[in-house]
Amino acid sequence: MVCSDMNIAVIMIEMLVFALLFTVMCFKTAGGSNTTQIENYPPDIQEEYFKTHKRIPTAPLSKRVVLTKSAALLCFAVILVIMALLARAKSFTQGFLFAFGMMAWIGAYDTFFIDWVLFANMKCFRLEGTEHMDKAYHQKWFHLKGMLFPGSVFALIPAVIVGLIVMLIR
Repeated sequence: MVCSDMNIAVIMIEMLVFALLFTVMCFKTAGGSNTTQIENYPPDIQEEYFKTHKRIPTAPLSKRVVLTKSAALLCFAVILVIMALLARAKSFTQGFLFAFGMMAWIGAYDTFFIDWVLFANMKCFRLEGTEHMDKAYHQKWFHLKGMLFPGSVFALIPAVIVGLIVMLIR
């Protein structure tokens, strides 16, 4: 097995730490008048928000979204390199599979817990002027689609970066 010599106990702890860091990031960058993640909100929520607030670019290839997603992916890559090294990844394949697995884990955690439970039910995630849109905040299919695509494709970027860095270091 490719990852047989990696430390499974460390990986399990890292999964919890990664989820905690991700949760903190979500709480700090969503809700109220914070538009850092507005492109991750369902379109009907965005439209309602922009009725009373200045419109900002939310298209997937807009400069703002590309820069935001790129910064997030680079932060993930840095965190994942450290985690992969602590888990004793020793090759490109181990680093890549470790990072892709962690990104898949965080994608599932984000969808099934952050989006479906917290985002849907906690008022702190509601954008100003959309607090009344309970049904819109419970759109499970919207979040599941985002995890599957483009989420799984985005996971490849830090996975390749981590694999390359692990290969160069080890």
